[in-house]
Amino acid sequence: MDKSIKSKIFIVKNAEEFGSLALDIFRYQAEHNLTYRKFLEQLGTDPGSIDNIKRIPFLPVESFKNHKVITGEEKIGITFKSSGTASGDRSIHYVSDPDLYIESFSRCFRLYYGDPANYCILALLPSYLERRESSLVFMAKYLIEQTNHPDSGFYLHNLDDLTEKLVKLEKKKQKTILLGVSFALLDLAEKYSLPLNYTIIIETGGMKGQREEIIREELHDILKKAFRVKEIHSEYGMTELLSQAWSERDGIFHTPPWMQILIRDIYDPFNYIPDGKSGGINIIDLANIHSCSFIATQDIGKLHPGGSFEVLGRFDNSDVRGCNLMVD
Repeated sequence: MDKSIKSKIFIVKNAEEFGSLALDIFRYQAEHNLTYRKFLEQLGTDPGSIDNIKRIPFLPVESFKNHKVITGEEKIGITFKSSGTASGDRSIHYVSDPDLYIESFSRCFRLYYGDPANYCILALLPSYLERRESSLVFMAKYLIEQTNHPDSGFYLHNLDDLTEKLVKLEKKKQKTILLGVSFALLDLAEKYSLPLNYTIIIETGGMKGQREEIIREELHDILKKAFRVKEIHSEYGMTELLSQAWSERDGIFHTPPWMQILIRDIYDPFNYIPDGKSGGINIIDLANIHSCSFIATQDIGKLHPGGSFEVLGRFDNSDVRGCNLMVD
């Protein structure tokens, strides 16, 4: 591939540069990604006629479950698999360049939290640790290593040990990040209630079939009361992406400069809707240069002025309590 394209991903500074590079990557993937090319052909899309990112067709995220979504002929460096669904289907992301993933999530993390070495990082990710090939575990492991802190590490179901560690770190006034999947954080909150004055709690979403789904606001309220913190942070990422969005409060997510969110009309996927209206989340992730940078997710959300966004739920998640996903 043209190395000049890859070299521009993490130095994008404004909307004009983002749009120009996104179109370059689109044309490259339209030619060299067999799955994406066939998708465009089925739509009758002429890549040469696309002159605006809002005219780019977005590949349904489900494509990663039954197709090999690869751009170019480079060797596979690492393979990530999703946690799967009730039917057992798992998305597979073939990553040609693991270093590109490391650079992307490292830059994302530093953008919002600074140097990992400033923290002790505790990862409560039981559902992910119990299976291999998790992109989240890969990210957490790398960030834990970057802390160089003797108390950083993973926790499975040993909530007693985790609580003991948190108490120890709090006494030392050690800046700590507790990164956890939602159901495990709720388990911790129900078993132990302790003030965390020096700990940032980051939830990664998902009950993974362990608990009934609840809306993010309810989850955050429970965690804030249990740990006496003012805010709960969130991470929004997925197996099919090499970049993440982060939220420091109220479930309002922010993307790095090389990632952008568009909200499509639920009833017309080729039409985009105004800020503040709910619809399907489309993601442009320029770091996905070796797979597909244009993903139509099954998540529902809304954009805010300035590019921040909320995640309201999923198209297939009708049992979310207290949240009518079709209401603006």
